[in-house]
Amino acid sequence: MARRYDPERRQRIIDAAIRVVGEKGIAGLSHRTVAAEADVPLGSTTYHFKTLDDLLVAALRQANEGFAKVIASRGGLEDPHTDLATELAAWMGEWLAGDRTGVELEYELYLAALRRPALRPVAAEWASDLADCLSGRTDPVTARALVAVLDGICLQVLLTEVPYDEGYAREVLGRVIS
Repeated sequence: MARRYDPERRQRIIDAAIRVVGEKGIAGLSHRTVAAEADVPLGSTTYHFKTLDDLLVAALRQANEGFAKVIASRGGLEDPHTDLATELAAWMGEWLAGDRTGVELEYELYLAALRRPALRPVAAEWASDLADCLSGRTDPVTARALVAVLDGICLQVLLTEVPYDEGYAREVLGRVIS
C-alpha cells in the first residue's frame, strides 16, 4: 500500500493534542486519544512524536504563540510614550477576554512543566522571551518582575473566577515599574 502524502499531518496531531488537553486535561492525553481526535493512524502520532512529552512540548510551543500574537497585534511597546502599565494591563484584558479555554490550556501546559522536566525549557523560554520584549522599555530585573506579576494576576483570575480588573492590574504593574 502506498503511503499517502500528508504534509499537514504533524500540525493536525498538535492541534488534536491541544483539543484533547483542553477537553480532558493532560491526564487524558495519550497517543491513542490524539490519534482518534486527529483522525490519523496511531502510528502517525508516535512517528511524529516519540513520547507524550515531545507532543506536549510542541503543543506548549504552539500555545505560547497565542499571547505573543496579542502582544504583536497591539504594537504598544514600540512607542516609548505609551504608558507601559496601561499597555500591559490591556494585553491581559485582551488575552483573558471572552472564552478562556485557550488561556486555561496555555497555563495547564505551562504548569505541567512542574512535573514534566521536558517542558521546562519551553516554559522558561516563554517567560524569558516576554522579559526580553519588555526590557526594551525597562531594566531586565523589572521586566522579569513584570512577567511574574502578569502570570500571578492571570492565574488568580483563572483560579478564582473573579473577573479581570484592568484598573487593578494597571495599578499593580505601575507600582512594579516605578
